[in-house]
Amino acid sequence: MADKEPTAADEAAARAKEKAEQDALPYKWTQTIGDLDVAITVPGNLKARDLVVDIKKTSITAGIKGQEPILKGTFPHPIRTDDSTWTLTTAPDGNKTIEIHLDKVNKMEWWAHVVTDAPKIDVTKIVPETSKLSDLDGETRSMVEKMMYDQRQKEMGLPTSDEQKKMEILKKFQEQHPEMDFSKAKIN
Repeated sequence: MADKEPTAADEAAARAKEKAEQDALPYKWTQTIGDLDVAITVPGNLKARDLVVDIKKTSITAGIKGQEPILKGTFPHPIRTDDSTWTLTTAPDGNKTIEIHLDKVNKMEWWAHVVTDAPKIDVTKIVPETSKLSDLDGETRSMVEKMMYDQRQKEMGLPTSDEQKKMEILKKFQEQHPEMDFSKAKIN
């Protein structure tokens, strides 16, 4: 039963559940492959000194002084604290937003959540903005595309591009040497 392909309805239900879980969080967050941004709406009468924002390599605490933190926990992956920042901005409606920018250490990894105790998103469904992918130089871009392809192949239990190459080389070699017995050959 577990190896059954999810139907479109299953997929839609999973997306809807994920959206509901994410919408219920007291913050909004977005990411690119290299960084992550969190926005926390707070009352418009607050100033930066009324807030607590503590960003460490592997954890974060953010909220209003003297209250339970709005966001607190351990990151799923480390960040670069020197390149991570926060600002307090005022929206046209008078509300204020704590904008937190986190710089990922690993620029090749999607995060399933901001902190490990928050509900996860399905990172396999992330479609990088093509413009972002096209911003990369040719070599990096082809590496990212290959990684994404290999990730999808692995999830489906199919061979990665490297494994496919090895199998093609072996097949060619077998065709050129029909006299050899490859039935006990191991590929590694």
